[in-house]
Amino acid sequence: MFITLEGTEGSGKTSQGRALASALEAHGRGPTLLTREPGGTDLGERVRHTLLALDGPRLDPLTQLLLLSAARAQLVHEVLRPALERGETVVCVRYSDSTRAYQGGGDGISDAAVESAISIATGGLEPDLTIYLDLDPREGIRRRERARREGAVGAQEGWNSFDERSIEFHYRVREAYLRVARENPSRVVVVDAARPFAAIHDEIMKIVLPRTVSDRVGGPRL
Repeated sequence: MFITLEGTEGSGKTSQGRALASALEAHGRGPTLLTREPGGTDLGERVRHTLLALDGPRLDPLTQLLLLSAARAQLVHEVLRPALERGETVVCVRYSDSTRAYQGGGDGISDAAVESAISIATGGLEPDLTIYLDLDPREGIRRRERARREGAVGAQEGWNSFDERSIEFHYRVREAYLRVARENPSRVVVVDAARPFAAIHDEIMKIVLPRTVSDRVGGPRL
């Protein structure tokens, strides 16, 4: 089964992804692979650094789209498809919906260009389930600023170039995510990310566990 976690800045995707992967293995769902975008491969991590570094080049939105697509294509080829073919559960923090939200909704690249890039990069591999962690962007940025004050700075998990974008950009991203959720109700589940970590994790498990049982009965979906 292929599960993705999506959300705006500060919504807790990375922490919830780690907790979900650990819990799935603890519940006997078999091997679980946790990965992320951009990242998960040597190329992906290099692209991640280029895109997120505060001292990196100022990239045109189309350049960002193409870089992210190249990293995604490598992740699909090198990590995602092999893991799914082995029957593993895959949990990926960010995937194609991030492109729809950030490059499409946030930067205004046309739906046609965004969907074409996604199709080329994924080869048609779509998640079975997407958890969208919904949070008011102002609260998300406050969380990120708090992390920065506490010393988490850099292109990995700390304050980054996307945090620097305008609040209007982040609200456009959120609206695009919500639109994706409305258009894909059987795949995307919206979870309120303003609550305590444990409450969010419990809700995610209630969503995911029944689907993983069903998936293992019917065999892996590739």
